[in-house]
Amino acid sequence: MERTALYELAAEAATKSYSPYSRFRVGAALLCADGSVVCAANVENRSYGLAICAERSAFVSAIAQGKTEFAELVIATPDSDYPVSPCGACRQFISEFVGADFPIRFGCSRDSYVDSTMGELFPHDALHELKDRAD
Repeated sequence: MERTALYELAAEAATKSYSPYSRFRVGAALLCADGSVVCAANVENRSYGLAICAERSAFVSAIAQGKTEFAELVIATPDSDYPVSPCGACRQFISEFVGADFPIRFGCSRDSYVDSTMGELFPHDALHELKDRAD
């Protein structure tokens, strides 16, 4: 699937965001290796620590559906004037399930985006050896 089409899905997911406190909608479209796409939005709570980002929500939903291999992630932040990258918690969370070369696009519109990889966003992922030891 083209990244532009994935962005449109992520932007559509952002419209379903529950963000009454920040008024900052985020949508994510996670392309799975089997070609399916799992979309999700951020969900806030008045206790900010209990909020869940769209990126983590997409991975959680995909894993709950039995998906374990992923091809790409596209994130839409339509309420921003510039592309907003995943937060630190999301970077840590996503790194559990993908390698350094995993492509991630984040943008505020279909014409204003950044193409990156997990390794570029989270270059010193020192915890992968823990998973390797557990296997």
